[in-house]
Parts: sequence; C-alpha cells; structure tokens
Amino acid sequence: MTGISSNVSPADSITFGRTADDLLAARVGDDAFVMVPGRNGSFYLATGWRLSGAIETWTRSDVYGHGGALADEADFRLHLDRHLEDRRERLALGRRDVRTSASTPWGASQGATIYAEGVICHSTAGHGGFHLSIERNGKVPSVLRSSSGWYEHDCEWAIVALAFPDLFTTQERQLADRTVRDRWPDAWERLSGRTLQPGESTVKDRRAFERAHAGDWIVISAIRSDHVPGMTEVIATIGGKRTSNVHERRFLVPFDEYGGSGRRFGFVIDEERHRVYDGPSGFAGLQGRGAP
Repeated sequence: MTGISSNVSPADSITFGRTADDLLAARVGDDAFVMVPGRNGSFYLATGWRLSGAIETWTRSDVYGHGGALADEADFRLHLDRHLEDRRERLALGRRDVRTSASTPWGASQGATIYAEGVICHSTAGHGGFHLSIERNGKVPSVLRSSSGWYEHDCEWAIVALAFPDLFTTQERQLADRTVRDRWPDAWERLSGRTLQPGESTVKDRRAFERAHAGDWIVISAIRSDHVPGMTEVIATIGGKRTSNVHERRFLVPFDEYGGSGRRFGFVIDEERHRVYDGPSGFAGLQGRGAP
C-alpha cells in the first residue's frame, strides 16, 4: 500500500489490485489506472473512467487514455499518490459543476465548471475551454490575453492558470507553467524576466533546430524499403519544407539508424553517409519513377 490513511473515504483514497489479465491497477474515486507493459521492458500508464466492477474484473481493453511513461511499480505508485493529492486539492478549491445552455466558440455548452466568479470552464460535444468575464480577462497579462475572453482547453487553459494560480492545484500550476513555456516562450520570458535554456521550451528548441539546419536535407516522409534490405527509403527537402514547389530528394538510411535516432524535430541527412537513391520506390505515386 501507499501509506494513505485509513480514515479517508473510499472516494478519497487509493485502492490497488490486479486486473483479470494480471496487470497492476488502481482506483481513485471514478478514475482508473493500469500499469501496462510497453516495449523493451518499459511501462506506461493507461487510464479510464467510471469502470464498473472490482479491479479484478478489469482488462487492458477497459482503459484507453495514455498517461505517459512509467519506470517501474514504484513510479506507478508515486503517480497515484500525486494524483490523489491533486484530487484533494481540487475538492478543497470548491469548484462547482453546473448545467448551462451558453454558446461557446466550439458549440453549445453541455456542462460547465465554475472555478470562481467570472471564471467558468465549458464542455461541448467536441471541444471546450474557459470563458472569463471582462473584469477577469483584464487581469490576464496582455502578452497572452485573448480579446474575446475565451481560452480553449488544449493549451490556452494554461494562460488562465497562469493569471489566476489560486484557482488551480499544484499539479495544474506546474503543467500550466510548462505549457506556457512550450507554446509561448517569448511571453514567458517577458513575464518571468528569465531566458529559457535549451530543453525548457519545445517552440524555442524547434526554432533553434530550424536555424541550425536551414540548409540541410531533412526527412519529410519515410518508408521501410521493399527493394533494399535493411534500409529506410526517405524523401527529404532543404530545411524540411513541405510547400508544393519545393525540391525533393530521396535517400537511403539504415533502418536501425532511422528508427532509433531519438530525433525531436526531424531526421537530418548526412550527405557523406546517406546516399541519394534513384531506384524503385515504395512510395505510392513514385513507383516506377527515379529520383529528381
């Protein structure tokens, strides 16, 4: 067990067990978590919601969400402890779920959560996000402020959390900070007064990659070669551009090298090692054609 006190309610504690297919699993309120084996001895967290029956009746097919990589069982239990603490913080914040017929940029609201006066999060059939009152929206930093007062829930919710940290949990604030650094690094640097270093922002790192390789051939499409054993056939363009009039070139890259490169923003061709290829192609539309 995780050391959770026995005097908390079942909805505010962790219950561990093993699924019908012998996977470590846990339930916290309506939330379900399963530790699923991945490749090469790795694991990842699969999640579900409102699963019926005891944990022993669950199977891998009952959980569908992907909660990220896990190192081992201890990491799984640590994740659950953090989830429980986040759940307790959310309950203490006193958010209220309401029904509303409000219109949103993503369609009619099918339900909403009131975080505070003037801060409401709507759910719709396909999307959702926050709406701030005029007064609340005026308190959002101008470099991140939406003139409409609407903030979609994929990324822009983090702007709301940054503006009103007292309405969010510790875990939510940490995720919001990471999201703003990743998506809006210039605004984050201006507000914090600190320059982000390599590895601290996806957008800033991508810009650096694109500057460093603006004159290099970068792969835009790849397929395992049916004609040259052990090779990946790739199509590359200068700088990885994908416009319709860009010049393309085909190369062969060893399959193990291409599949295990650990690249973040694109595979860069080394013209001294990766030879130009003009043989039969596995790409639809290129079959029977030579390389340009």
